[in-house]
Amino acid sequence: MVDRRLIRVDMPEMAPLPSAYAEADRLQALQDLLSDNQFAPSGMGVGPFGLEISLRDGRLVFDIRDADHKPLRAIVLALGPFRRLIKDYRMVVESHEMAVADGMGEARIQAIDMGRRGLHNEGAALLMERLEGRVALDHETARRLFTLICALHQRI
Repeated sequence: MVDRRLIRVDMPEMAPLPSAYAEADRLQALQDLLSDNQFAPSGMGVGPFGLEISLRDGRLVFDIRDADHKPLRAIVLALGPFRRLIKDYRMVVESHEMAVADGMGEARIQAIDMGRRGLHNEGAALLMERLEGRVALDHETARRLFTLICALHQRI
């Protein structure tokens, strides 16, 4: 049976995020990712897979493992192409948090959320492009992984 999905995502260096809202965003992305994803590393068998996401020397590391935690392959990506999107995402999350705290109208909060969804889509497309030929992802999996990348980047 082919099981091309993630059953575990670890972020070993992850400390709590600077706000409860950002932490809730990270936890929701993780929960959604584990409940429904498509993750198919090329040439790595049938799965399922575990994934450790970390930052090392300014680079993003996807450490792909089998179901028993045995390392299979590490994919290292430069963070440069993601930096603008990560910065913009952080600003949108902060704006959303302030809008809710200040009791701004529902229309304002929805507009900010639409901007956030747009950044998710851009981040997902970029991640899929950067992983092309190495890992096949569906759009929703890429969106959720982008959220985790942003969360990991926020801690530094």
